Amino acid sequence: MIAYTFISGATGGIGKAFSKECVKKGYNLFLTGRSQEKLERLKLELLKINNVEIDYFACDIASPDDRSKMLEYIDKKGYLFDRIINVAGVDIQKPFLEYTREKILFQTRVNVEATIDLTYALLNKRALGLEVLTISSMSGVSPMPNFALYSATKSLLTNLFTALHYELKKDKIKVTVVLPGGVYTREDIIEDIKGQGIWGKLSAKTPEFVARKSLKALSKNKVKYIPGFFNKLLNFLMKIAPKKLVLNFIEKRWRNNRKDAF
Repeated sequence: MIAYTFISGATGGIGKAFSKECVKKGYNLFLTGRSQEKLERLKLELLKINNVEIDYFACDIASPDDRSKMLEYIDKKGYLFDRIINVAGVDIQKPFLEYTREKILFQTRVNVEATIDLTYALLNKRALGLEVLTISSMSGVSPMPNFALYSATKSLLTNLFTALHYELKKDKIKVTVVLPGGVYTREDIIEDIKGQGIWGKLSAKTPEFVARKSLKALSKNKVKYIPGFFNKLLNFLMKIAPKKLVLNFIEKRWRNNRKDAF
């Protein structure tokens, strides 16, 4: 029986880059995203690159009911997975008191609940040689005043999948968590990167770079991968700098940032 690579957030900039990189390697794909139309277009685009097996299921992963329907579909098809790539995420940027309750639940459900739920479910549908890759963020390296909830969700993912790297070794499962800085995807994100000046320029990478290098890190079973020298340096500096200094800098830096989920 053939095995599939599962990719969440497949129609977004990073997810699409992973999809193309996996197709080039001859991996069979199971894709999910919110839009049936976008998934169909992506499938047709990918099949022009390589004639692999591709299936998809439109799913709002913030919804437990939608996730259950997708997992029921996977069960019905009898699919097994040799790779899980967790990309889907919500990057709302605003002070905590400016959230609505609905947006708090939405961001938490996508970034944390759905990622954990789907990983657990697919671990139990694994083929031999399973590999798990999860996109976290440099934003999770430190608490981030005015970007607190997103930062906290990404920190949780980093900690969880770092622990699972060691926990699942005995099951011969590779686990890598990736901490990108800015990634040139949507127009609003590109504008955010430009607005950060030299910091943004040094930190940001293309989705193609992130996907290619992350898959290489996963094949080597690295615990954690940070794309780009500047981000690695920033990670080191944030560890050794006084916490109060770091938090005060972040609070001022993000004080006026506002971005909602689309």
